[in-house]
Amino acid sequence: METTERAYRAIFFDLDGTLLPMEIEEFLKGYFTSLAAFVAARGFDAQTFSAAVSAGVKAMIKSPSDQTNDQAFWETFFSFVDRDAANWAALLENYYETEFGKLGATCGNDPNVARAVRALVNKGYPLVVATMPLFPPRAVVWRLQWAGLDANDFVRITTYDNSTSVKPKPAYCAENLAACGLSGKDVLMVGNNTLEDMSFAGLGCDMYIVTDNLLDPVSFPLETVKHGMRADFAAWAEALPVCVNPAVGINPAAVAPADTKVALAANYRLAVEDEQRVMAAFAASYTPRTGASWVADAAGQEA
Repeated sequence: METTERAYRAIFFDLDGTLLPMEIEEFLKGYFTSLAAFVAARGFDAQTFSAAVSAGVKAMIKSPSDQTNDQAFWETFFSFVDRDAANWAALLENYYETEFGKLGATCGNDPNVARAVRALVNKGYPLVVATMPLFPPRAVVWRLQWAGLDANDFVRITTYDNSTSVKPKPAYCAENLAACGLSGKDVLMVGNNTLEDMSFAGLGCDMYIVTDNLLDPVSFPLETVKHGMRADFAAWAEALPVCVNPAVGINPAAVAPADTKVALAANYRLAVEDEQRVMAAFAASYTPRTGASWVADAAGQEA
């Protein structure tokens, strides 16, 4: 592990399990059953709708990065449902504005998170939420609120409409560096997943792994990077020097593909075979249940 601190110009954060305490399986079950109940109450078939959402999520994960994730989602979604049966975008916007917010009751928050963020903001560090960009902006803002945070403290928040890739793909890391105009050596990535979040190390970023809700699908040697509980990270953040050269002009929107390619070429440190191992591990670890299966379970419990 490095014994000297870098002069960070920005700090990136994962959200679920890092800023926000979360048991992902419990959250996903609540999310899909809530979403299914919302559309069923409006006269739509919950199983078909949930299958469409699940397929859309998979499309975002497999997208070749030549379109934004929301474009990949809707393209696949409409292969399951009648495009003209509803104003689907408005329907989902209504869900995320209302019912989605109630899911925060299953999460809770850790005051050490707000403590760490406040210390870093006061020291002048630009902060980026580098969360898996599979949700629209309103859903991510809700999750930040559940964590006891103000979305305005973050200069860039990755969502499905400003991202073209997902973790641990190198393109996801590169487009966020490009958005900030930074090199990997300028950035600290804070996360709880040793596969998805550690992908930033492949582009030269420094790492801090938060262990409260640790996800370690690759049995990573934590002693090789900064790591600790959220309380440890808060203390570490409070001891960090003031940011002397903060990134400026950070782009909160989608990044031009050409800029992502430049950032990737300038920062990527992994060999092809290393990248193949990472993506194979991701494919093996990312096997979530479909939304339709959660809905079927809920229906069985209610029968």
